[in-house]
Parts: sequence; C-alpha cells; structure tokens
Amino acid sequence: KFSLGDVRITTRVREDDVTDALFSTLHECGHALYEQGIRRDFEGSPLANGTSSGVHESQSRLWENIVGRSRGFWEYFYPQIQKAFPQQLGRVPLDTFHPAINKVERSLIRVDADELTYNLHVMLRFDLELDLLEGKIAVKDLARIWRERFEADFGIPVPDDRRGVLQDVHWYSGPIGGAFQVYTLGNILSAQFFATAVKAHPQIPADIRNGEFTTLREWLRTNIYQHGSKFTAAELVERVTGQPLTLEPYMDYLWNKFAPLYGLREEARTAAEVR
Repeated sequence: KFSLGDVRITTRVREDDVTDALFSTLHECGHALYEQGIRRDFEGSPLANGTSSGVHESQSRLWENIVGRSRGFWEYFYPQIQKAFPQQLGRVPLDTFHPAINKVERSLIRVDADELTYNLHVMLRFDLELDLLEGKIAVKDLARIWRERFEADFGIPVPDDRRGVLQDVHWYSGPIGGAFQVYTLGNILSAQFFATAVKAHPQIPADIRNGEFTTLREWLRTNIYQHGSKFTAAELVERVTGQPLTLEPYMDYLWNKFAPLYGLREEARTAAEVR
C-alpha cells in the first residue's frame, strides 16, 4: 500500500470456478479492512501497519472462511449468486452448494486447500524452510525433497514443480524466507478473535445471515485495526481476548462446522484428541 487510504487489492480469477475469485477477494479484503481501519493519525509513522503477519492473516482468514464459508453468509447471498449464474447454479440447492465449498480433500495447491488440510501444507513448508535455514538440506535438493515429503504426507504424487515447490513466491519475497507459519497462526487467531467478538455481541451470527456485517467490522476496528502496530501481537491477543494465543476456539470452530457436514459424532472428536 502507498497510504492508509489506498483501497486497491489484488485477486485471482479462474473462468471455470467463480468461488476462486470470490474467496480470494474476501481474503484480500480482510487484509484491506485491517489497513484501512488503522488510526489516520498514525499515517507516516511506524505504527501505521498491522502488528504482525499472523494477526494480519487472522483477518483475511476470518473474512474468507469463518464468515465467507459459513452457512449463514450463504443463506443471504446464495440467491444473488444463483441469479448471476442461473445456468450453473439455478437448480443447485443451498444444501448442496454449502457442503461443496467446504469439501475436505487432499490437494496439491496450498491456496486452494480446504480449512482442515490447509495447515498440513503449512507444516510441510515450515519444516523444509527450517531445514534450509539450519543447513540440513540444500536449495538444489529442495524440489526432490518436496516431492518425497508431499507424497508421504498427502498420499498423492506431485506431477511437476509448478504444482510443487514453485507454487509459492513467498520463499524469496520476505526478509528471511516465506514465514509460512503465519498462515496457521492466522487460522488459530481468527477463531479466537471471532469467538470473542460473538461473546461481546451474540447477534453477530444472525447479522451475517441477514447480510449485515457492521457490528463485526466495528468490533474488529475498535479492538484490533485502529491500534496498528502499537502493541505486539502477544499483547494485542491478550488485550482483546483476555488470554494468550490458544488453540481451543479454533478446534471448536472446526468441529462445530465440519461435524454436521460430515455426520461426525462427539466420540470421533474424543478419539482424535486421545490419539
């Protein structure tokens, strides 16, 4: 961005999948809302940025997934997208569309991954990046090691490097590597922030079903956006939620969303936690 008033975002478009552009745009709008919500008197100072990449990603993932892939969001917006694409979606009921945009399956591309397998993509990258930084593997061997590790973790072969190690520009875009761990931190924090917002304003889920986002956005602006980088990420999380970073809200969010979609019983969660 060039200033706090720079409202431009980038997205991506695939002609055969409208959801690709839709969720990419929601993701980038989450980043933009954060930046535009920073106090204007911070303009030109070191405070006029998000406090950390992890907190920044929490906002993009919150709007993309917790809001944008929710049943309530589509109860309001699905008739509109059906009207825009009558041939493709006119006869597809919401009960089919909503599970389809939340389908869990193994995939080659991180940015296309569903919410449950997404963090596996991050774990692979984090492990390889750490090995690179510690000198345990050489860059020249990275493509081969990627293919071996990916097939071991995901159970599917990598057909080429374009859909393998070269799919992320992040490897060389940051000061030190790609910092892929911020995406998982963002996922965890998105649920922690959202749960806190709903606790403060229980009407937020009903608002979303009515296509109304003002309460959620203003809560985020007041508690997170406006502060820019005034606080460290750890300070901000505890200040906003009353506790340090914790995994529990994220695990609750995933279970409460995907258990009904896949007909899972509580015993399945208990067994998984024991393992």
